[in-house]
This record gives sequence, structure tokens and C-alpha cells, in this order.
Amino acid sequence: MTVPRQPSSPDRPGAPEPGRDGGRTEDRRHMIRRRWLTATIIVLLIGIPAGYLVISANQSRNSGRDKEDKYSATGLTEGWPSKVQRRLYDVPIPPYSAEVAYYETNNWRTSRLYVQFLTSNEGLAKFLKQIGTTESKLKADDRTISKRDRNVVGWEFTGPGPWSGLTHEQKDPAPSQDVVVDRANPEHPMVYVVSTTTP
Repeated sequence: MTVPRQPSSPDRPGAPEPGRDGGRTEDRRHMIRRRWLTATIIVLLIGIPAGYLVISANQSRNSGRDKEDKYSATGLTEGWPSKVQRRLYDVPIPPYSAEVAYYETNNWRTSRLYVQFLTSNEGLAKFLKQIGTTESKLKADDRTISKRDRNVVGWEFTGPGPWSGLTHEQKDPAPSQDVVVDRANPEHPMVYVVSTTTP
């Protein structure tokens, strides 16, 4: 008479330990390699995007600082004047203009708004029409903004140009504008405006 064999106990020495792949144990070296690979993938998935975010934020901040330094040296503020200022001084900046900056001065006698913007030829024509004049009034080589006003915001008007300008006078209390146009880029004129109002 034979005795039936008992299944081997996992506690007995030499018995296979249960593992992921049907009772076979995972080789220690293979387990370390798998964990290392998993950790590397996680670091790459998190680290690379985070690195790009940091670099992008620094570049954006530095760019903003450069512009701020550029304009603060001249007294200009980067950005668009408020709608109230544009309406009060009659300076309708064309949509999609770039390099927009402004500066306002006030005293008991006169108030001035200094504005610069880069626009298209169509934008320039529209701007002049809206203030009540036309491109035909622009005079070649005429820098109509006074040296005193140029010094206030650091405008020099020394580039190759061609330059042109006009003065659009209106009866008080309506504002009058001195306009200077730099066509160094024939497709995108740079426009400088000093609008003066006397209450």
C-alpha cells in the first residue's frame, strides 16, 4: 500500500515561491533593472516639461524686463493708453498696432499725451482720417514734434527714414496733434503723436 504524496508546502526549503509569472520568482537583477527603468521614465515625463516651463518663464520675464527698461528710460509706458485718454486726446490707435507706448503730462495750463505705435499703411491712413486729416498733408522731412517734446520721452528721430510730419490744429478745447511718421519699413510705418489739449 502506497501513501499518496502531499503537495509541497511553500514554507519548506527548496519550494518555489509564488511570483507574478505563475510561481516563478523574479530575478533580483531583473527587478532592479525594471525599477530603475520605471524611475527613469517617471523622471523624464515630469522633469522635461517642468524644465521647459522654467526656461520659458525666465525668457518671458527677461523679455518683459527688457521692454520695461527700454520704455522706463524714456518715460514711456509700454501698452495702450486707456480708452478715456484716447478719446480725450483724440488719438485713435489703429487695431493690431504693435510697439505701442504712451506718456501723459498734465499741468494747470496744458495736458499732453505722447503716443507711438507701429501700424500698416492702411492703419496710418485710417488714423489720419479719424483725427480729421489725410496722408496728403504729410510733408517730407518735416519732424513736426518739437525738440522739447522729443526730449520729454526720448524720441530722437535720427534714423534713415524717410520721415514726414504734419500738424493738425483744432480750436480749443479740442486737442491738436503733431504727427511724425518714420517709413524705414515701407509696409509698416512707425507713428509718433503728441496730442495737446488746453482746457
